Amino acid sequence: METEIGDRGVEDGRADECADDECTENGHAPLRRCIVTRERAAPETMLRFVVSPDRVLTPDLAARLPGRGIWLSARRDVLETARTRGAFARAARGQVTIPPDLDRILEAGLVRRMMETVGLARRAGQVTYGFAKVREWIAGGRAGLIIQAEDGSPDERTRLLSGARDLPVAVVPTAAALGAAFGRDHVVHAAMSHGELARRFRVDNERFAGLSGRTVPGLADRSAGLG
Repeated sequence: METEIGDRGVEDGRADECADDECTENGHAPLRRCIVTRERAAPETMLRFVVSPDRVLTPDLAARLPGRGIWLSARRDVLETARTRGAFARAARGQVTIPPDLDRILEAGLVRRMMETVGLARRAGQVTYGFAKVREWIAGGRAGLIIQAEDGSPDERTRLLSGARDLPVAVVPTAAALGAAFGRDHVVHAAMSHGELARRFRVDNERFAGLSGRTVPGLADRSAGLG
């Protein structure tokens, strides 16, 4: 494990006065401040950490664990800066042990959350899968979110989305992971109906994309072809 001690490597010497407090902006919902960028954002779009009793940095993706929260913008470069420049130790006000595979822990946790949301949507009848079924939902205006596996055929993904340029698209790493949420070996295409579950999936997917540095494959080509 990697250990940070004290405040070494931190340019901004201010205490994280808003780490887990309610910071509001113009009377809107509480925001949280990133310990690296100092920017404020909605908590659900960020990454929360707590320090365990044995001083180990622990991700809290659901933002439910007790203790003073440490908040980061969900971006790969921000996480790397926090790891290498002492920001976690400063925010924790002392020594903290950082898991060496923290990035992989976070990515796996976000994928797990997304698949759990698919499971909830499946039980509620708010999600479907397969090229033909997804196209039916798109044509019928029922689709609120398109989910595609990154390792699926790029041409097929683009073809599915033809005529659906305004629909949000979320990309997950593998067809096997998406398939498991449906009890199948693999699934490349899925569609979720409008609602809270689609919104929750999209927020977690955006956190995952920012943390992993991924973008929607072929998005530029798709936009050009539909213009």
